Amino acid sequence: MSDENFDASILSDARNHLNQFIDRSTSVMNDTGSLLEIGPEGRTYVQECFPGWSIDSLDIVSSNNPTYVGDITRKNEAIKSHSYDAVACLEVLEHTLNPFGAIDELKRILKPDGILLISAPLNFRIHGPIPDCWRFTEFGWRVLLKDFEILEFDVLETPGRELFPIKYNIRAKHILGRNVPLNDLTFQKI
Repeated sequence: MSDENFDASILSDARNHLNQFIDRSTSVMNDTGSLLEIGPEGRTYVQECFPGWSIDSLDIVSSNNPTYVGDITRKNEAIKSHSYDAVACLEVLEHTLNPFGAIDELKRILKPDGILLISAPLNFRIHGPIPDCWRFTEFGWRVLLKDFEILEFDVLETPGRELFPIKYNIRAKHILGRNVPLNDLTFQKI
């Protein structure tokens, strides 16, 4: 299979995998609430799947007509602390300059026990919008989300390539005040 065909196949599989994750997430979440979608770039699937929810958006680019224009890696003064029941940050984190800052801002925005839907590729080519800075392994995700309770860790495996998944989708609960020291993290051997 050529690289071009592989990329097209993987992109389609990854989009379907993400949509299935969103569908599963909506089935276990409340029917109503407030949701902030980070960087939707005109995609509407999240809005379609959360019809009873009040949905706002945050994007670094004003041309996408978000509710808020801002950088998820910094404090966005226009958004009150603990103001959203859920945040969808899907296929965004790899494009940030400071993923740790983004996680801090997501924690600030989410209500206690609020739900974070987050995803990013691991084994996928560099893509737009530029910059495309990061890839996160399972262990990297567990470090980034150390102060959350991970409810679902969804993996899209790479065919024929163990231990190098195409991407991860994660549903996690915000635990207010949780602050796990990095030295307290433990990991299972693979």
